[in-house]
This record gives sequence, C-alpha cells and structure tokens, in this order.
Amino acid sequence: MAAHGRPALRDLFDESPTPHIAHPPRTHHRDFYVATDGSFRKSGGGLGAVIETRDGTRVARVSTIDAPPDNNVAEYRALHLGLDVLAARAPRNARVGVLVDHDALASNVNNAVLASNHPEFEPPQPYSVPRETRYHWRGIQARLNGFGEVRAARIDSDQNPAHPLANAPEQYAHVNRELDRCVLPDPPERSAAGASASEFPPPSRANRHGSGGRASD
Repeated sequence: MAAHGRPALRDLFDESPTPHIAHPPRTHHRDFYVATDGSFRKSGGGLGAVIETRDGTRVARVSTIDAPPDNNVAEYRALHLGLDVLAARAPRNARVGVLVDHDALASNVNNAVLASNHPEFEPPQPYSVPRETRYHWRGIQARLNGFGEVRAARIDSDQNPAHPLANAPEQYAHVNRELDRCVLPDPPERSAAGASASEFPPPSRANRHGSGGRASD
C-alpha cells in the first residue's frame, strides 16, 4: 500500500537515480524500503520515516517533533531514526533500499556502502558530511553495515511519503500509535521456467528498446 496516496516505495526506488552505484535490474527486489525526511523551522522541525516491504506492505511510520539547527542536520537525523526503526524489524541479511530527497545524503550513503567493500575502507568519493551531523553519521554507518545490502536513491521532495510526516508532526502524531509490525516480504515471484523475477528488469526497462530489441540496463 502506498502512504498518503503516493506511489509505493518500491516503485519510487525503481525510477530514481542511485548516486555512485549502478542500477541493475535486480535492484527492484529489495526486501525493505525506508523513506525518510527531516524539516527545519525556527519554530521547530520534525522527522519522518516510512518503511515498506517489497510487496508494498507497510511496516512502520514515524512522525516526531525535533529541533535541528538546520535542514541538513534534520535530514541526517531522520535517516538515523528510520534505520534504527528498520533494524528493529528486519533480519540482518535484509536488502534495503533507502529513499531520501537530499542529494549529498544519498551520495554519502552509497559512498559508505562502497567503502565497506574496499580493502582500506576508502569511499570512491570524499564524504561531504556537515560537522553537526558527525555523531548521527556514525550511527547511520553502523546501521548500514548491519544489513545484508543497502543502496540509496534520490527522490523529489514532493514524492517523498515521509515529507508530510516531517513537516507536520503535530498533525501526524497518531501514526506513532500504530501497532508495531515485524513483517517479512513475500518471496520473489517465480516464472514458469523457475527463474526468479529478480533476474529480469522491470517492464519500463524491458520495453525500452521496443519490440525485437534486447533489454539492457
């Protein structure tokens, strides 16, 4: 189910760029997707997070009042919160898709993922982490290393289902009273030949070259 009438997180993830990491066809079969957003206002801000499984089942929503010093810090705090909530509900080998509407944050997350596979833990591009977020960034890195596989996609703010939760936490406080759910996604569908659906690109990519053409990523 899509939150607030927006597309399901899996659909948003499929159609969005993933900085520094190629977007192979199997990308659309994450186990869990987490969208986060943070807001900053002089009168106070907020943090929001939405988590869904691959099949669109909602796992959790969070909307909380916060007082970050600026918008950048708010975005990092929101992702830290969203990953903490997901870690309490997902197995350690889960494949996770992260959706944020902050360019530098998406880039830093994917840099951290690539650095974890480097012999000397060096990211392909230097991190650009605001000084005020350093402790939250450490927490984010620890959470990223606790999942089986992670990559981040950059989405538009008006598509982010966590955006209203972060910008109007007073109006969405009721989502925090929703029952906790530890939901596992349905297994990937199998084709008649027994092959996993994750071996094939989504229709939007498979049909990109028209009839008779071979789909490529």
